[in-house]
Amino acid sequence: MGGKPVRLQGVDAPELNTRSGKDSRRWMVNYLAGKSVECQLTGERSYDRWIGVCYAEGVDIGAAVISAGHALDCRRHSGGKYRHLETRAAKSRIRRADYCR
Repeated sequence: MGGKPVRLQGVDAPELNTRSGKDSRRWMVNYLAGKSVECQLTGERSYDRWIGVCYAEGVDIGAAVISAGHALDCRRHSGGKYRHLETRAAKSRIRRADYCR
């Protein structure tokens, strides 16, 4: 986002040093290729990243990555907004972060 790293609000993605994390990153790069991205930042930060809800040509990227099976809902930060989109495969393969329980 204009050179700023953004953390998707309410999305619990696997760590990049895991196979699931590498698969998730590859999916995200392919999904966003050639698309216009717009983010609504909350003003909060998580480490070096801004937090926000981002859209690729009007589609919520957080919802897309979760429904594609590459991330989980982080209920603590989403209020459960994406929980219904979690796939069975993702729930069995991706370890939910402790802070998202």
